[in-house]
Amino acid sequence: MAAARELGVAVTVASERRATMSAAMRERALTLRLSDPADAAEAIVARGRETPFAAIVGVDDQGVMTAALASERLGLPHNPPAAVANTRDKAAMRQALEVANVPQPRFVLLADTDDITAAVREAGLPCVIKPLSLSGSRGVIRANDADQARAAVTRVRGILAAAGDRADAPLLLESYLPGVEVAVEALLRAGQLEILAIFDKPEPLEGPYFEETLYVTPSRLAATVLASIGRVTAVAARALGLREGPIHAELRVHDGNVSVLELAARSIGGHCSRALRFRAGVSLEQIILRHALGLTLEELAREPDAAGVMMIPIPRGGTLLRVEGQERARAVSGVEDVEITIARGRPVVPVPDGDRYLGFVFAHGPTPAAVERSLREAHRCLDIQIRPPPAVIAQAAAVP
Repeated sequence: MAAARELGVAVTVASERRATMSAAMRERALTLRLSDPADAAEAIVARGRETPFAAIVGVDDQGVMTAALASERLGLPHNPPAAVANTRDKAAMRQALEVANVPQPRFVLLADTDDITAAVREAGLPCVIKPLSLSGSRGVIRANDADQARAAVTRVRGILAAAGDRADAPLLLESYLPGVEVAVEALLRAGQLEILAIFDKPEPLEGPYFEETLYVTPSRLAATVLASIGRVTAVAARALGLREGPIHAELRVHDGNVSVLELAARSIGGHCSRALRFRAGVSLEQIILRHALGLTLEELAREPDAAGVMMIPIPRGGTLLRVEGQERARAVSGVEDVEITIARGRPVVPVPDGDRYLGFVFAHGPTPAAVERSLREAHRCLDIQIRPPPAVIAQAAAVP
């Protein structure tokens, strides 16, 4: 919304619920069932007949399929809906990447009645069990043996049920890939991929859960490895059929070999994009909107300073009472802001059952190492106070 205002672009917000906005915005807003992309796209098309749209941008996983379908029907630049569907189903993604020989984990599609031991033998150990549709590391669990795999499958099915999905839906069982993990922000223009930023993830993501915390750019990997990351990302995007707009990819690097974990037809999630600034102060969102509207794009070079973001992890489940020490964290050298995005009194659920973070810490500095130090120090300043759920309180009271 801020990027649209800076560009002087009128916006219609289409979402499941009407967010807080001005009276003028409320008049243009559309409330849709994004869980039914075809129906939601039809509503956008109907509105577009009254007030023509110049572009439709899906800003999160829930909206990208609706955006592709509506753009196709209105003749606007878009990714093919079938390509976007590949990114929204982890099994479809794996199958499309396999056909194109894109390096990735070995995988097995696990139906509710399938033999887990046989699936583990096929994929290998350690392995990772994940649902096909959830995001944000929700329901992603590592298992080191067949017994752990069976326990993980049971837990993932419970997480699916809690999310309102089918508990007996197929799951993905993948081989665990060792190595360091990176995130790629890029823009597709007529099928050509342009890398905007590559983030290191300094925290080891080895399981049993995969809660992301630190993103730091530019990457400290060797130039040859970064070039491989760019090539593999471009090949993966083509294999999925994507052609236009932002992508966010997660990859693993081990002994110089690059493999694809995930690729989404959207930009980086949450508030993380605030860590990215491009020349002349241009934001990632401005780049996305300018591309969608067919406006000129200047050189897409990131600012020279290093930058990073910490997604503040939820240490335990319960009710958030308060987060103290925010001013001390903001006073840390290099830190630009600390933002807590969950209100006091609200429930908090850690990964793998939840998919949210407490908030974000943003930092800039002369080097990636300096940025990482600033983020870690700021996090140490925070005192996160959470009231345990009643069942935990009762259990604790019963212990002598």
